[in-house]
Amino acid sequence: MKKNWIIVIISCFFLTALWSQEERSSSKKRQAEAADQAMDVASRLWSHSELLDSARVFQVSNIEKSIDYVARSLTQLGRAASANEQAASFALLGDVYKYHGQYDLAISNYNNSLRSSEDLNVIVSLAQTYLITGDHEQARSSFLRGLEIDSAVPYRQIQLYEGLGDVYKAEGNRSAALEAYENGLALAVQNNITPKQADLNSKKADLYAEYDEPAKAEELYDSSLQLASEESPQRGVREKEKVADFYNKNQNFDEEIKLRKESLDDIKQLPPSAQVEAGAALNEQVSSQAINYKIANAYIAQEKDAEAIPFLEESIEVAESEDDLETQKDATRKLSEVYGRQGEFTKALETYQTYVAVVDTLYKRKEEEIASAQRLTSQILAQQGRITGLEQERELSMSKYDLALTQQQLVQETNKRQQWLIYSLLIGFILMALAAFFFYRANRQQQFANNLLALRSLRTQMNPHFIFNALNSVNNYIAKNDERSANKYLSDFSALMRSVLENSEEDFIPLQKEVELLKLYLELEHSRFPDKFEYEIEVDPEIDIESYQIPPMLLQPYIENAIWHGLRYKEDKGTLKVQMTYRDPANIEIRIEDNGIGRKRSAELKTDHQKKKTSKGMSTTQKRVAILNKMYDDKVDISIDDLQEDETGTVVVLRLKKDR
Repeated sequence: MKKNWIIVIISCFFLTALWSQEERSSSKKRQAEAADQAMDVASRLWSHSELLDSARVFQVSNIEKSIDYVARSLTQLGRAASANEQAASFALLGDVYKYHGQYDLAISNYNNSLRSSEDLNVIVSLAQTYLITGDHEQARSSFLRGLEIDSAVPYRQIQLYEGLGDVYKAEGNRSAALEAYENGLALAVQNNITPKQADLNSKKADLYAEYDEPAKAEELYDSSLQLASEESPQRGVREKEKVADFYNKNQNFDEEIKLRKESLDDIKQLPPSAQVEAGAALNEQVSSQAINYKIANAYIAQEKDAEAIPFLEESIEVAESEDDLETQKDATRKLSEVYGRQGEFTKALETYQTYVAVVDTLYKRKEEEIASAQRLTSQILAQQGRITGLEQERELSMSKYDLALTQQQLVQETNKRQQWLIYSLLIGFILMALAAFFFYRANRQQQFANNLLALRSLRTQMNPHFIFNALNSVNNYIAKNDERSANKYLSDFSALMRSVLENSEEDFIPLQKEVELLKLYLELEHSRFPDKFEYEIEVDPEIDIESYQIPPMLLQPYIENAIWHGLRYKEDKGTLKVQMTYRDPANIEIRIEDNGIGRKRSAELKTDHQKKKTSKGMSTTQKRVAILNKMYDDKVDISIDDLQEDETGTVVVLRLKKDR
């Protein structure tokens, strides 16, 4: 903010200097500048058009280049830009941001474009962007604004009615949504616009399906399916998948499977580029691996596991070849569950190990995507700041030009000119201050969003050390033909993993769930090392464990460290104690004590290779705590110390605030 104020002060001095320079400039010089401007008009317009064309070329493949070309187009316009030229530049900039998911920036630039010149295409794009962001009031207002324009071509009018119906549907206004869709459909039929007939029939069907009128929905889906198939093979595939989802929701699995198998046959006839296009238009993946996975789920829903296995295997194979880790992960896990239900535990274990490896790879890729997204966001904000600066510079230049032209007529009104200058400086000062404030606020919001994204990524982790050792324990039971112990251990391990995955999307969970997770985890570890330690969990009765909130799996890494680095190397049987104590209405204290060999002795026992490695669980926990404290005002405080004066045993103390 200090830097922004310095810029404002410098701008004020700069504007004052420009004013003095204009006072000394001659009429002859101004006439020469006007002549040069007239000569440059034609070439300027041509360059502006070329720059926008270049921006469109890179709109999809390189957002930075695209924004740079738009910025250059605004620079090229200078102070003599027409309203239509400025509107075209800002509208294209809005399209670029909208395509890449930067919706706030897209809305800002669409509004800038409409302030320069009203255009129906821009109004439609702005309304659609408001709808995407969930701002239904602004979306509805924009769609209605477009419908008020009499010069709207039929296709645009249909889009406006369709968008208006989407808004009403999102707001739960069924009758208004249906009326809007029917108005758009009537125009589409009247003007023989087949693609929109398919879209609107499909959306009407969605509406009836949502309000439990499956018969009407099915009739409309049949119509949309026929129209979509006539339009193009790609569009037909998308509609078949949508109708198949409808059958799935209504548990008509035979029809669902039949339709999805037809989609598989259709996709095989499409070239690779058309297959990608088919998926992009639905904002979800429509691919052979995804369809195979859905067919398998339909068979599983009918308890036909044997029929599901080939489709799951095909889904995994194609997903692996297409580097589709999400589908590969889901299909691999489902296949492991099917093998388990059929009693093929070896295959189930092998498949589950593959699933764990895929999850680990997917996690690494997500981390890379997060880092890349952060870099891209910074670059986009810098480019947008440059464009804002160019626009402000152009406005200042125009003010300078206007002041120079009026100088000859206002020689005798020096006092009024000075007042006008002071007012202009004050307005510019206020505008700059507001711009600095909004930039600062947007930066803070982006930082908060990045923290949420990073926190969600960290929450999806579980210590691979425990996972792989747990799987090895199952393998040992199987090797010893101890099927009963293996089944029990695998069942408890699956329950723990299921709970961890269910809570992975939450910042906080009830303390009761956390206690249940810890009990399950400690039971698993105790079954592996029954002769190494005993454990107990004490919860203060004053703590309301059902309403108190705690970050999920926050305690597990410390307990794991206590077992693996303290108690496991103790010669006699040790004790692990987890104690949760009520301190005051706003705070609780959690103590994790073990009478193991202690941190110093544990460090001495490590090999050179182990000393070079960083504990993944502890590193992840430290990052989570740092982000949580940043977001929720120091909610978690952690201290670690030796339990005894002889440096044996370890005590970890966590203090948590109740208010989030």
